[in-house]
Amino acid sequence: MKVALVHYWLVGMRGGEKVLEALCELYPEADIFTHVCDPESISDTLRRHTIHSSFIARLPRAKQWYQRYLPFMPMALEQLDLRGYDLVISSESGPAKGIIPPPEATHICYCHSPMRYVWDMYHDYLEGAGRLTRLLMPPLLHKLRTWDVTTAPRVDHFVANSDYVAARINKYYRRVAKVIHPPVDTDEFGPGGETGDFYLMMGQLVGYKRADLAVEAFNRLGLPLVIIGEGEMREALEKKAAANIRFLGWQPFTEIQSHYARCKALVFPGAEDFGIVPVEAMAAGRPVIAYRRGGATETVVDGVTGLFFDEQTAEGLMEAVQRFEAMGPGFAVEPIIEHARKFDRDVFKRQMKDFIDAALAGELPSSSA
Repeated sequence: MKVALVHYWLVGMRGGEKVLEALCELYPEADIFTHVCDPESISDTLRRHTIHSSFIARLPRAKQWYQRYLPFMPMALEQLDLRGYDLVISSESGPAKGIIPPPEATHICYCHSPMRYVWDMYHDYLEGAGRLTRLLMPPLLHKLRTWDVTTAPRVDHFVANSDYVAARINKYYRRVAKVIHPPVDTDEFGPGGETGDFYLMMGQLVGYKRADLAVEAFNRLGLPLVIIGEGEMREALEKKAAANIRFLGWQPFTEIQSHYARCKALVFPGAEDFGIVPVEAMAAGRPVIAYRRGGATETVVDGVTGLFFDEQTAEGLMEAVQRFEAMGPGFAVEPIIEHARKFDRDVFKRQMKDFIDAALAGELPSSSA
C-alpha cells in the first residue's frame, strides 16, 4: 500500500508535527507532502521520509514568510501529484486537506482545527492586524473560506483531535468526525524532587493563550509565577509583570521537564483546540488550573487532576488559585499520572490504526452530517 502524508508546513516540532511523527511510525514507508520544509527544525523521524514541497517553498524567504503566502496555498496544494497513492492522510490546521486525491484512494483528514484565522478567530486576527492587512484580509479570506468548504467533500473521513474541534468541523463543513486525541509522550514526564513554591505557565506568548490574564492575576495575588515561552506579547507582558513573575523564554527540554515536575500547578487560561501542555503537566503528576472551555474540558478532571474557572478574567483565575491554595496538598500524584496515560502516543497509534484499517475495509459509515 502506497501512503501519502500531507502536512501544512514543517518549520518546527509542535503538536501537529508530533501527530505527523506518530503517523510516520505507523507508516514508515510513507511519503510526506508539505508547503515548506526546514529540515533543521524537524525530527530525525520526519527527515527519514521522502519530503515533497509545493511551489511555496521556492518563493522568497519561504521558511520565514510561509504564512504570508497563504493566498497561494490552495493552488499549491492542488498542484501536488498524488497519483498512485492508495491512502492519503492530511494533517489539517493550515491548508492541507485540499489536495486532489486519486479517485481510488482513501483520504482521511486528521483535523487539529479548521483554520482558526479563517473561521472562529477571524475577527480576533482582523482586529489585531496592521492597516494594510486589515484591507487585504476580508476579500482574500472570503475566497479561502469558500475554497475550504468546497474541498471538504474531497475527504472521505474526518478525525478530530477533540470534541471541541469535532463540533467546529460539523458547524463549518457539515461533516461528522471521529475524535481521537493527539499523542503525548507521557513517559517523558514524571514527578521529581520536592515541589516548589511557584506556579507555571507554558507555551507561546500570543493572544489566544491569554498569558495577559495570568500576569494580571498573579500581579494581584503576589504569588510566584514562572512563564516559559516566547512570542509577540512577551515584551509587553514583561513590562506589566511584577517582581514575583519570571519570564524564562524558551528552555531546553530538560528544564521543561524539571519545571513541570516541581511546579505547584500549571496555569492554563486560554481556550485551545486540545492542549498538550496540560497533559504533559499531569504526566508529571502536577494539577492544572484551567479555563473551563475547549480541549481542557476533555483532559482535566475537576477536583481530581485540577480545578476549572468559568470566567475568562483575571478575577476568575485568581479565585481558582485561591481555592487551590486553600486546599493545601489536595491532589494525589498517582491518579493524576494515571489519567494522563490515557493520552499516550501508543494509545493514539492504536486508535488511528484501527480507524484507518476500518476505513480501508469500507466498514465506516458516511461522515456527512
